[in-house]
Amino acid sequence: MLFRTRRSVLALSCLAGAGCHINLSDDSGSPSDRPGPIVRDKVVIGKEKAGHAELVQVDLTMGAGELDVRGGAAGLLEAEFAYNVPSWKPEVRHDDSSFRGRLSIRQPKGTTMIGDLKNQWKIQLVNTIPLDFAVRCGAGESVLDLRDLTLRSVEIHMGAGTVDLDLRGKPEKDYDVNINGGVGEATVRVPSTIGVVAEARGGIGSIEVRGMKKDGNRWFNDAYGKAKTTIRLDVKGGIGQINIFSE
Repeated sequence: MLFRTRRSVLALSCLAGAGCHINLSDDSGSPSDRPGPIVRDKVVIGKEKAGHAELVQVDLTMGAGELDVRGGAAGLLEAEFAYNVPSWKPEVRHDDSSFRGRLSIRQPKGTTMIGDLKNQWKIQLVNTIPLDFAVRCGAGESVLDLRDLTLRSVEIHMGAGTVDLDLRGKPEKDYDVNINGGVGEATVRVPSTIGVVAEARGGIGSIEVRGMKKDGNRWFNDAYGKAKTTIRLDVKGGIGQINIFSE
């Protein structure tokens, strides 16, 4: 199902088993790459859709801009977008046709933030459904406050920007976190009361770790091996700076 809008609130109430596609691009089909007035869009995927999936794969792809992700959505998704380049209007797709739902939000174009450009995403996700969460972010700033989410896995593909990843929740099950590539800076905040083991490999420029003990290329916090649950953090590639704080 396809929806097009310039400035709207979209409430999805598709029938169970039907996929939804929300395209926030211009009706003309030929979006301009020149900056213009700021456009604000809101997308809501309600509780009736969130209840059909036992787990959801979430994929976010932003080439350039400011990304803010956190929990607290009443349904599956509450998202607000603000941008002033028409071709940067995000595509939102949701499919709940099986027990494993899929939610993707993608910036069709744009990899730089030079000049008077604006691209902001504020995204809230459901707390109670298990998520496989993946982000691909280029230039810009990403704040990923995932403390309240029910996480099965986390995957971050970095570009040249900064990422602040907050995992200081209270997970009931183990999960893996993978951070790949990029030349920017990543800060990962992990809980001190949950077992955490971190490994850093590849061309990392520098690394700072607080609240954890080092053994070779691995770091452990005091709760590792004692707590009922464990977060396994793996950092690969050419990140310029990586910070891991157990707090």
